Amino acid sequence: MIYSFTQISQFLGCPRRYRYRYIDGWKEKETRAGLLFGRAFETALAALFRREDASAVLFEQWSPYQNLPLDFSRGDSWQGMYEQGSKLLELFVQQDRVQVPYPARNLQVRVSKRLSPHTEFVGYIDAYGVVDGRRCLIDWKTTGARYPGEPASLLSLDPQLACYSWLTGQSEVAFVVFVRKRMPEIQYMRCTISDQQQQEFGELVQDTIAQIEAGLFLPHSGIRFPQNPCTSCSFVGLCLNEQPLVEHRLVRSGGGDLGWLDELEY
Repeated sequence: MIYSFTQISQFLGCPRRYRYRYIDGWKEKETRAGLLFGRAFETALAALFRREDASAVLFEQWSPYQNLPLDFSRGDSWQGMYEQGSKLLELFVQQDRVQVPYPARNLQVRVSKRLSPHTEFVGYIDAYGVVDGRRCLIDWKTTGARYPGEPASLLSLDPQLACYSWLTGQSEVAFVVFVRKRMPEIQYMRCTISDQQQQEFGELVQDTIAQIEAGLFLPHSGIRFPQNPCTSCSFVGLCLNEQPLVEHRLVRSGGGDLGWLDELEY
């Protein structure tokens, strides 16, 4: 059995949602513009490090979605996101704060850890490189809003960075955040994950897998104001037994899913 960070975080968020996704085979329809643009942008980033025309690659990757009925965030459009992405690529080159040597080897790196004779944990690291002169593991992010920068040590609590640090043994980690807004901005956020944090995340993984394999998929209701995670969950139609919601947001495959493939999503 192969597990990934996405699977662990899905289960911790709501075990019932995990069952819908990975056991029953339901999957969100790919209509979120932000997700699809993130994939196109990161492909363009990879081209940039290979010394190719990143702007051309961004257009090539993003153009197939130009006339599709995507779900855009308020104020976003296909053309607006393309222009923001182009400006972010230009800004990234101008600032020159990130280096990824040997991109064929150091971009989208598959890393795995054997947890037992029958269990493996897999992740895909966006990049191994240098941020502001410091070698680290890098994760790209595209977003419409800035990440909080204070307190400075807050980033060390991010579960994805803790996961990848535990998986690789690399303590120095970073988010490079491409902020899509009227005046595009790039955040370079580094932190150190301690040995204790790595160990604790490993224990969390083992405990979560034990619950998954025991078939404990109880729902976590999120309807409590002002926090309403259920209202933004694509699987809420299944919990409410409302077929129109299911048909609008989900598609079902023939069976369960290979969770490690989620690591290739952006």
